[in-house]
Amino acid sequence: MQDPYFRMTRDVASRLGFRKPALIHSRFFPALQGSKTKMSASSASSTIMVTDSAKAVSEKIKKYAFSGGQATLELQREKGANLDVDVAYQYLTFFMEDDDELKRIGEAYGSGKMLTGEVKQILIDTLVPMVEQMQAARAKVDDAVVKRFMAIRPLTF
Repeated sequence: MQDPYFRMTRDVASRLGFRKPALIHSRFFPALQGSKTKMSASSASSTIMVTDSAKAVSEKIKKYAFSGGQATLELQREKGANLDVDVAYQYLTFFMEDDDELKRIGEAYGSGKMLTGEVKQILIDTLVPMVEQMQAARAKVDDAVVKRFMAIRPLTF
């Protein structure tokens, strides 16, 4: 992890007479096919786009989201899912607001009480309203909004 270096930089900067730098530490979404693959704008199946319809979001998740579940229902119930590689669960860690519900899902899915299809459906139910909300907001943007946004204005700190 980079965090120790970020902290050290902030500590040293003030001693050298510089302002402490602002840092953004971020994690990237995995491609739908799993963390070993790459997201690509040229491959529509590798990610969810904000322009996707609800049906497309659902189909992409059901068809392409890499599962950490087991090969058979019996093995899934016995061993549970590998949450570290399951894309639907990883996406939920980004988008699910209720930490307690996410923990419950992780425990149930990881122990075999929950199946891959159930987790994928929870992700669909979480993402579709967000995508639709973004599309509605985007539809309201016209030339006047863009012009107002792009206008040069004085900075106030």
